[in-house]
Amino acid sequence: MLLSNTYSKPQPDLADPFRKALGQSMHDNVSETVEASKKEAAENEFYNRISFAEENIPLEEVAVKRKLDKYLSRFAYLKKPSHHIHRKADKMLPRIAKILKSYGVPEDFKYIAVVESSLNPQTTSHKGAGGYWQFMPATARLYGLKVNGSVDERLDLVKSTHAAAKYLKSLYKEFGDWTLAAAAYNVGGGSLRSSLRRQKKDNYYDLKLNSETAAYVYKIISMKTVLENDLSS
Repeated sequence: MLLSNTYSKPQPDLADPFRKALGQSMHDNVSETVEASKKEAAENEFYNRISFAEENIPLEEVAVKRKLDKYLSRFAYLKKPSHHIHRKADKMLPRIAKILKSYGVPEDFKYIAVVESSLNPQTTSHKGAGGYWQFMPATARLYGLKVNGSVDERLDLVKSTHAAAKYLKSLYKEFGDWTLAAAAYNVGGGSLRSSLRRQKKDNYYDLKLNSETAAYVYKIISMKTVLENDLSS
């Protein structure tokens, strides 16, 4: 996916941007003990606000928190108003959210389109996925989109979002968990079912998955957190 390729390249030193932003609000004349206490409280408050589809994110687990921090740091610069993804998100995400809501799909899933295509419909993958939601042609047709030599409705924001909402709703019906539905959107329902059965797990954060899917939900959560908070300072 476009963002996956982009973020595999070295990025500016953005380590812990949220901690940096929080630290700016603290006074220099307070004692180190008081400052450390305030910083810890501010960080805890920040993490407590992070959510995805109203489902639990086990941030008390060190590995989970570390992985989320990794993508928060990578995506922090996207919040800048001058960044093209920021501008596109402001314009397109409310439209996407409205359609998702009409199907009962949590609004947080609008960030899949950002992670998948950077909201650029011309994005294509080497496997043939395309459009805002990076549908494969067969999946696109299955959920009502026309994809042929003369028409490709994967490039239509409204039509492709209706198709994505239907697909996500079907994945939730199958797995009964929105986080697993997000993972299945990336890796496919059959593959995820096999992993759950083989590993005897029922939680995304406990599964051992391929590197792309293992990072996928973290990327969505991080994209949401960055675009909804000022982490670019």
